[in-house]
Amino acid sequence: MTKEKGAYYITTPIYYPSANLHVGHTYCTVMADAMARFKRLQGYDVMFLTGTDEHGQKIQQIAEAAGVTPQEYVDRVVAGIRELWAVMEISYDDFIRTTEDRHKLRVQEIFRKIYEAGDIYRGVYEGWYCTPCESFWTDTQLRKNKCPDCGRDVVRAKEDAYFFKLSAYADRLLALFDEHPQFLEPETRRNEMTQFIRQGLEDLCISRSSFNWGIEVPIEDGQVIYVWLDALSNYITALGWPELGAGAAGAAGATDVKENHDKYDRYWPADVHLVGKEIVRFHSIIWPAMLMSLGYPLPKKVLGHGWLLLDGGKLSKSKLAEGGQGAKSRNIVDPVELIERYGVDALKYFLLREYTFGQDGQFTTEAMLKRVNGDLANDLGNLLSRATGMNDKYFGGAIGRPDAIFPDGPLASAGAIPDAAAIEDRELISLALGTATKVEDHMDRFEFNHALESIWELVSRSNKYIDETEPWVLAKDEDGRERLGQVLYTISESLRVVSILIQPFLVSSSTKIREQLGLGGETLRWEDSQIFGAEKTFRTSKGESLFPRIDIEKELAAIDEM
Repeated sequence: MTKEKGAYYITTPIYYPSANLHVGHTYCTVMADAMARFKRLQGYDVMFLTGTDEHGQKIQQIAEAAGVTPQEYVDRVVAGIRELWAVMEISYDDFIRTTEDRHKLRVQEIFRKIYEAGDIYRGVYEGWYCTPCESFWTDTQLRKNKCPDCGRDVVRAKEDAYFFKLSAYADRLLALFDEHPQFLEPETRRNEMTQFIRQGLEDLCISRSSFNWGIEVPIEDGQVIYVWLDALSNYITALGWPELGAGAAGAAGATDVKENHDKYDRYWPADVHLVGKEIVRFHSIIWPAMLMSLGYPLPKKVLGHGWLLLDGGKLSKSKLAEGGQGAKSRNIVDPVELIERYGVDALKYFLLREYTFGQDGQFTTEAMLKRVNGDLANDLGNLLSRATGMNDKYFGGAIGRPDAIFPDGPLASAGAIPDAAAIEDRELISLALGTATKVEDHMDRFEFNHALESIWELVSRSNKYIDETEPWVLAKDEDGRERLGQVLYTISESLRVVSILIQPFLVSSSTKIREQLGLGGETLRWEDSQIFGAEKTFRTSKGESLFPRIDIEKELAAIDEM
């Protein structure tokens, strides 16, 4: 059994259910899921959190326009989000909704604690407000009189409100970035946030009185807690923190309080907050300042990933709904439709393999189809088909471990490969034994594309091994039968290793490969990818193609007609 290595807590942003999610939202969640699965496979006690941020003026306005209550509106959209994550095989451990009592009561407790610490005061807010982003801006922060984040119009707002003394934490935040540069990565994001702080932090408006769809301020009627104090708190409220008084605990449920309190002790501070670059400021400045005020430990790392771009601009729910950006032909941005047409693993592989973490990347359906045909159909799918087909044809699917290459059982290092092994055997086995370590190194740096690239080097080398050894030639002569068995076992064993290595990224494909190798009932363990010759006998069976080839021109033409 895999030895437990300790706790690992990873989060995505909680998504705003103003409309259905597009493929850009799946990018962050797919990365978080791959990391969570990778850490579980390594033996970590993983907590993977995602959820929805459901309050705010924008939701209230959309619900009113639709003739439903805000709760009814978000319930419908959130149901669709959960269905999407189920289809995408997202392995979250908890899904937090900001409309849940367990969250609302603890947000109010956080407000009280920060207020009692002297970091919240009452005042009047007057400035520019962007409703889609739920963000306030000063005159100097606007870009061409537009919201600097989304580029939309802003409105002048004035109302009574409560403020958090964010400006008081500027020096501590700068010291955090300087003394612990790993707290915020990549470096470009850290440099941007350092510059933002040095320009001067203003105190943060944390309540609103012009609408009522939100968590009530616990010390004054008629005020609701502003979205960022509400939303950011989810990372600890989902763990049952802070503790509630007896009355509030009863409202949340005594069992929930005790169970989740244990989770806080177990998982906080978070190992990684994985967020899009547009909300790095909130996670690396506002959230740490809140935690400093509370006296709670800070998360270990905030990672800001880039955007998926479509036709040169950022994917946007509202713009897509308006029929603008993203409505052009030859691109599908609905993840459900992509999965229905090409499969969940095709979408996951493309998102993880195509883009470099931290950088923006252009999304096109055509690029995805080329990846599917090249890496998945031609390389991985073809390797499995060739191996199981020849196993069935020449040995009835039963392939035993050859003593000539494995005289003492499984090999744990390249140095243990016997001298009698052919050079092509040595090269493939040596590569297979070293691939897991390469994957680990890349995953530690969130280099999903390079981790997959390392795995595909093994896939490509295995296909080359088949071409070098020519099993179909060996099968023509009885004298070549022993060598034929060695070759087919080595190919099958390489596929076994691959099936473990790809599991965090391509769950369905990993399962299908193992089923065709006759390993469907065996427990997956990461350490088994670091030995070669683990199986005494393979009993393979040729199944359906993992990734059928796509006629790209016909497919693009069909998309044009949609």
